[in-house]
Amino acid sequence: MTTTTSSGNPAGESGGIYVIAAHPHWRDSRVNRRMLAAARAVPGVEVCDLYGSYPDFAIDVEAEQARLAKARLVVLVHPIQWYSMPALQKLWVDDVLSYGWAYGPGGTALQGKDFWLVATTGSPESSYHPQNYHRYFFDAFLPPYEQTAALCGMRFLPPLIFYGARSADEAEVMAHVETYAQRLGSYPDWPEIEEIDACIACPVPEADRPADMGQVVSSTFHSAMTRSIASIPAANEARNSDNDGNREGTA
Repeated sequence: MTTTTSSGNPAGESGGIYVIAAHPHWRDSRVNRRMLAAARAVPGVEVCDLYGSYPDFAIDVEAEQARLAKARLVVLVHPIQWYSMPALQKLWVDDVLSYGWAYGPGGTALQGKDFWLVATTGSPESSYHPQNYHRYFFDAFLPPYEQTAALCGMRFLPPLIFYGARSADEAEVMAHVETYAQRLGSYPDWPEIEEIDACIACPVPEADRPADMGQVVSSTFHSAMTRSIASIPAANEARNSDNDGNREGTA
């Protein structure tokens, strides 16, 4: 089953946007669920509900890469969970942004695109402070997102964060969702974009990346299975010989 939807112009056209929304419990969401619906109503936006599309966590890497390749702006929408992204969103990053495709030698598929994080927190902004229980300003948790974009040659746009999603009043939620939809609809005509520098180059030398471990493991497993299968006839012959001797000795 897939819950990836397109609205208006195809994402392959200029200004195409791909929104990847991840929430483990949409029914309990106050803000992300509304942002998911709002994105689906914006022309030129393709939206993927990760947990709806891949409930078994078996991500269609080729399909996801094809959608990313067509888009000009890539948007991650999710609640912050343990100072990071939900599990399926992390798996999506691990599987889809692969070496040789998204980064490293030959990995230029995402270069020049824009990356936008749209996230919510359960606790208020004041809790992200050195003198409060989260101990850091929220910006301290952004480097993994920013560096992921940089490694892929993408420009990291200023994140849109909604704090205190659990306790915010209805007017605040509605205003945030409207701002989010307006930003999607007006991209790339954002005033601040002209002031954001292009992404710095982060080339990965081939020497820093060993042979693909998946291939190594597969090769090792295949070799071991071949040896194991080849040894079966000899083992059977030896066992049959022992059994015959036992039968003869006890006759």
